Amino acid sequence: MTQKKIASAPKWAHLDLKQVPDMKTAVPGPKSKALHARCTKYFKGLSEQVKLFPVAFESGKGCELVDADGNRYIDFSSGIYVTTLGHCHPKVTEAVQQMAAKLMNCHDFTTEIKTRLVEKLVEILPGDLTGFQFYDSGTTAVEAGQRVLRAASKKTEMVSCFYDYHGKTYGGVSLGHIRSSVYGSSRAPGMYMVPRPNTYRPMFTKPDGTPDSDKYIELFDEFIDKGTMNNIAGFVLEPIQGWGGSVMPPEDFFPKLRKYCDKKGILLMIDEVLTSFGRTGKWLCMEHWDVVPDVVTLGKGFGNGFPVTCVAVREHLKESFESISASSSYGGNPMACAAALACIEAIEEENLLERATHLGEIALKRMERMKAEHPIVGDVRAKGCLMGIELVKDKKTKEPFNEAGKRVYQKAFAKGLAWIPAGHILRMSPPIVMEDEVLMKGLDMIDEAIGETEKELM
Repeated sequence: MTQKKIASAPKWAHLDLKQVPDMKTAVPGPKSKALHARCTKYFKGLSEQVKLFPVAFESGKGCELVDADGNRYIDFSSGIYVTTLGHCHPKVTEAVQQMAAKLMNCHDFTTEIKTRLVEKLVEILPGDLTGFQFYDSGTTAVEAGQRVLRAASKKTEMVSCFYDYHGKTYGGVSLGHIRSSVYGSSRAPGMYMVPRPNTYRPMFTKPDGTPDSDKYIELFDEFIDKGTMNNIAGFVLEPIQGWGGSVMPPEDFFPKLRKYCDKKGILLMIDEVLTSFGRTGKWLCMEHWDVVPDVVTLGKGFGNGFPVTCVAVREHLKESFESISASSSYGGNPMACAAALACIEAIEEENLLERATHLGEIALKRMERMKAEHPIVGDVRAKGCLMGIELVKDKKTKEPFNEAGKRVYQKAFAKGLAWIPAGHILRMSPPIVMEDEVLMKGLDMIDEAIGETEKELM
């Protein structure tokens, strides 16, 4: 039997665990505190992760971050799912530098770099996803995708799922879990939400206790028939919920949803801003289930930190771009296209899809040990380098343990692990260029933080 060859981490991203993590000061350190105080005198609306741990970062390379006090961290966040290829990937850095010295912006006129990028996308994406427009943020791409759904279907209503996240504009929020008074007292007209299968917290189950995808599809059908005007342009959802806590669907859910949408004449739009381009070990996360969306949004890791996103549509829908005022001031600018193309080439040259798959497999084994050893670890999950640990007060009741989540996040960060909180769910998105031993070191730090928290709270 031939042993499977594991793609190795690229040499440029090597991290010496004798030097990292290295906490030179109590954190946040004095320089971080001073910078943070100066900045937040004027800069408001920070994320929860910054509020819980207000350090000021100064530099990064590969899987390492360095703060203003010289403290060195292992990065388990990737700039919240963005720097999938690690900080300052040499190929991406060079591509952006060269284009910045040549041509920064020419609106939506054709350039050679844009042409090469769209041709490459046709080559690597599944099915007949052959129509593209570029944007500068995930939520802008989601809004454009919604306009495509309406233009292509001549319908207006849309359905999304509980705990989904689709950005912070009115259209994105109306299909997501965010609530804010600034958006008014209701969602945008014609926007609806339904429950989706959660492998750890299923609403409908089979006799063996696993999620019953058929029951969910039946609920969708009943709700659309009775709770909407039955004028559904599209079903919009994440393949794996990121903001919701790395929530994985059962394996049969998306194939069955695809079949249902086709039967009902509903377009399927998948928001892959967070999950695409190597994060889960595939170009698109939907490839894990052999499902091709009608419309898909790409972002975050698409430019590895450079703000570039994309709406991709199937062949028969691409003319819909013509009727939605699709162009934007920054979408598809030469620097953005150079960054995205360099990311694709780096993933191919360094075999990083295989690398991400391997990291997910060994991480899950390590996290399963945590689940067996810690009474507050209710569930663990991973697909490639998209990972989560769910903390509960009791494994039988599955009551969320928010205070534990906060403490574990802060304790591990203080040890030198930069990562992402989500209430009682610990989210991890390490760069896919990470070495095995660095991944294990980061998980060991989380293990230690969980143990310390249990002693304090139980």
